[in-house]
Amino acid sequence: MTDRLTQLQDAIDNMLTLQFTLQIYNQTKHPYADIPGQLSQAPKETKTEAGQLTNGDTTTQQPNGPSQAQQQAQQEGPEEEKPPVPDTPENFERALRELAQAMVLQEQQMEVLINSLPGLERNEAEQVQRMRALEAELREVEAERVKAEEERVKMLDALGGVMNGARRVP
Repeated sequence: MTDRLTQLQDAIDNMLTLQFTLQIYNQTKHPYADIPGQLSQAPKETKTEAGQLTNGDTTTQQPNGPSQAQQQAQQEGPEEEKPPVPDTPENFERALRELAQAMVLQEQQMEVLINSLPGLERNEAEQVQRMRALEAELREVEAERVKAEEERVKMLDALGGVMNGARRVP
């Protein structure tokens, strides 16, 4: 399991991804409003895309020549980038609600992680005192380690002397 700070960073990344998703969805799929006295700005729905056929369309192909659909696509020129078709108001509201709920859940997860971080219940003086106590404990443990290392070296020297002094029995 990862540590709390990594979990918090992942939660923040997820929150930013949700915010970006919500913004892009809102920007590209919002239903257009009708403004009295102005022409509609909503993109016109096309029956077919360039080069696609629907039921009932026929393609007459001349021998060794392009079909009618291909000729029509060539005459229309390069494909222009068409704006995305907006969602229906009901679908748009439902999707916004779902994304908003996901953001609220993500924010609550972040709250839980933040509240579980150590040190929030102590003031600065208590934290400094705890750090000093930990430093003193670390010095004691380090002194014990140095003593153990010195003892290990002495034991190796003694063992080496015993091995050098031992003779092979014929």
